[in-house]
Formats: sequence, C-alpha cells, structure tokens
Amino acid sequence: MRAIRKLKDLASVATHLWRMTFPSLSLTLLTLFAIAPAWSQTNPALQFTQQVVDVPTRPGVTQRFVYLVPQHPVATVILFAGGEGSLRISPEGEFGGGRGNFLVRSRQLFVERSFAVAVVDAPSDRQSYPFLSGFRQTPQHVEDIKAVMAWLRRQSEIPVWLIGTSRGTQSAAFISTQLDQANGGPDGLVLTSSILRENNAGRAVPDMALSALRIPVLVVHHEQDGCKLCAFSDMPRLMNALSAVSQKELISVRGGVSQGDPCEARAYHGYNGIEQDVVTRIADWITAGMGRKE
Repeated sequence: MRAIRKLKDLASVATHLWRMTFPSLSLTLLTLFAIAPAWSQTNPALQFTQQVVDVPTRPGVTQRFVYLVPQHPVATVILFAGGEGSLRISPEGEFGGGRGNFLVRSRQLFVERSFAVAVVDAPSDRQSYPFLSGFRQTPQHVEDIKAVMAWLRRQSEIPVWLIGTSRGTQSAAFISTQLDQANGGPDGLVLTSSILRENNAGRAVPDMALSALRIPVLVVHHEQDGCKLCAFSDMPRLMNALSAVSQKELISVRGGVSQGDPCEARAYHGYNGIEQDVVTRIADWITAGMGRKE
C-alpha cells in the first residue's frame, strides 16, 4: 500500500509539472495523460487507463461515459446505473451522482477481471430532472447507446455486453430487444436486481419483447431483495419471458449487509458487502460463454 501511495504522490507531482509546462492543453488531453497507473490488490501487475468520452449521437446531442481499459481486455461491458441515471460525469471523470450504485462502485472490479468498462451517463439533453426517467425505453436512448457501442467496437474488436442494475435493467433489456447483433446490438446481456413489477416509471423487464433476444442472457438477483418492484418471488415471470433464449441462467445470491431503503444501493438490492463475489460470478459466466477463461 505504501508503494501505491508513493506512485500516486509522484503522479500528482507529474501532473502539476505538466500543467505548469503545457497550460494550453485541453482538459480532455490532461485527463488522458494525468491518470496514474492503477493496480488491483488481487493482481498487482494489472494496469488500466481511464478517459472521459463524449460520443455524438442524435443531432446536437452527445453521450458521455467513463471508459476504463485494462492492458488486454477480453470484452467490453457497458454499465447502466439505476434510479434516474443521473451520474453527472465531469470532464475529469468524477461522478456528481450515483457513486454508491452497485455497478458504478464496482467498475474497477470488472477491470480487474480483464474487462474494458464504459459507465454511461444520461445524454447531454437529459442532464436535468427527470434525467433518464421516462427515457429508458425510447428510440432516442437506443440510438445513443448504439453510437456508444459503435465507438467501443472501433477501439477494440471484442464482444460488447450490456449490464444493468435496478432501473438500469430497463435500459439494458430494452436496447437489447431493439438492436440485434446484425444492426449494431450487444453480444450479451446481464440483468442484476431487475425491475420485475410495472409502475409509473416504465414497463417491467418481463413485460418487454424478450422473445426477440438471440444473445446470451445472465440474470443475477438477491434472494433477500426487499425492494417491492424487485421481489425474488417474481423471478419466474422473467425467466419464463426468456424462454426463447437458448443461453441463459439465473444466479441467485444471499448474504451481505442491508442498510437503509430496501430499493437503494446499500441494501441487499445493491449487493452490499458481496460485490466481489457477484462481479466474479458475472465475469466467469461471460468468459465461459466466450469459450475462454482468464
């Protein structure tokens, strides 16, 4: 840990000197060059880079995401946070909202398993209330994420998977039903803490056209999830709706710590305390389906 702190201190000094020497460099370039190499505790040799990307999508609209890339990624995962989807990502890669979300706080765990990671924000025209509420199941949302997937595939010719949690499953599932692989759609789908009951914030995942899916689908759910829209007892509805999917599985988990609102990120709903185990099981399932192991 002392070595890591020293590296971070050196990186901070280097960044300061860089800014003093080249004050005219854009913030985007500084973001690319000023980030210190990061190592995971489980694999000290693992390094990754991070940058903030703004991809043009619809006329006058851009889609921002944080992009983390290990040295030899086996696949890319696009992470969809829940709630209103308001991450308010700064040009420096700081999160103005949603930092505690399961997928957002676990993003580096995916990197440690050799996945490139794109954490998507709301698009530029949805940066105020209600953000992604009422937008997740629209053609515009599909168009935005299609542009992100195209950009990611230009960076590396590896599979692209969508992973959503809570209301993020409404984004990931809907986009997957609207875009097949031949039309720029994802190579696989992971649904964690899925919205299983309909309310005024949009259709529940089981009510979508899931019969159109022809990609692998992994469902992960906490058996003790106390959120009324995500009760584990409703899981048969989702699995039945996926009956046409040839490669699918339900992984149920237990344990961890539940704090606060049962629908929030630090409850069982957000896999509090078992993030490492959940990410490992997701990563193993994806890599096994690709016919390769790390």
